[in-house]
Amino acid sequence: MSSDKQPSRAQRPYNIEGHKEELVDHYWGSINYVFSLIRASEIKAGLILSFYGILLNLIYQNVDMLLEEAARQGLIYIPLALWIICTVGSIYFSIRCFMPRMETKFDKNIFFFQDVITKYGSIKEFSKTFYTISLNEVELFDQLGQQIYINSKIAAMKFKSVNKSIYLLALGLFFLFIIAVWYLIINL
Repeated sequence: MSSDKQPSRAQRPYNIEGHKEELVDHYWGSINYVFSLIRASEIKAGLILSFYGILLNLIYQNVDMLLEEAARQGLIYIPLALWIICTVGSIYFSIRCFMPRMETKFDKNIFFFQDVITKYGSIKEFSKTFYTISLNEVELFDQLGQQIYINSKIAAMKFKSVNKSIYLLALGLFFLFIIAVWYLIINL
């Protein structure tokens, strides 16, 4: 019997000749999507910091009342301390989202700004290398794929920080709510 079995889709070589422009658009679309995720995480972190600016301003304006109540009711220090810990942690993770994280343990990449300046020599040498890689579809798509991976890793780290910040914000608001209810009950 002859083996007329067709290779599976994963085993068949992909013919990119008719789809080069679509493939390039797909790669660049993926890079732009990941960049939009990075921006979204930074916008969320910025909104959290703005919220804390407003909240801390309100608390600062009423700090005398809060300290007076704390002097009369010693137990209020517990939720107050927990709120301060959550607030400091949340602010830390929001700021951490803005800190640049350079991934240097990967191969050099013509699309990574730090590599462009540090690993490809002069402007002329980089320009020649960029042109050469751009002519070789396999190497070009490899470089683009690596950049998508690195940017995705950065986006994941930023979202992890933002998620921790949001969690601590919610927990801190819970403790602030306890303090507010406590104050209302005591002063009724």
